[in-house]
Amino acid sequence: MYCPFCGKQDTKVIDSRLASEGAQVRRRRECLDCGERFTTFESPELVMPRIIKGSGAREPFDEKKLVSGMMRALEKRPVESERVEAAIIRIQQRLRASGERELPSRQLGEWVVNELRQLDQVAFVRFASVYRSFEDVNEFREEIERLEKEPTAEDTRDQISLLPDD
Repeated sequence: MYCPFCGKQDTKVIDSRLASEGAQVRRRRECLDCGERFTTFESPELVMPRIIKGSGAREPFDEKKLVSGMMRALEKRPVESERVEAAIIRIQQRLRASGERELPSRQLGEWVVNELRQLDQVAFVRFASVYRSFEDVNEFREEIERLEKEPTAEDTRDQISLLPDD
């Protein structure tokens, strides 16, 4: 690893620990030449499935598109960035765990919708309205009524389980 301060190649790792819920390794490094310290993050380079668009076109999974779509839906909403990052990681883990070489964009979109439903109801409706191509106000109303009938993540988090944990 080259030192970002002096450009020399000799650096040593001072500390390593897991980051991003175990998806990355955070390493604290020190340059043996100039003594400056810096942090690097390592993550596994895994092959993600190709995404099959509605038109039938195939393209590589693009994390930037996923992040920008979710951030657009969450714009000006009171959702902590850690929760958004965790949702993105869960979606990526589902992509990898699918074991598929290609995945329909519809499936990816449903995973995003489900994560947004847990993060913020307004963001969920924003994303769903574009993703599901709502044609009129009645479709918005129907989705909001469905949303009101479902318990929120906060409601279910505080409930006591009636079934024993096995």
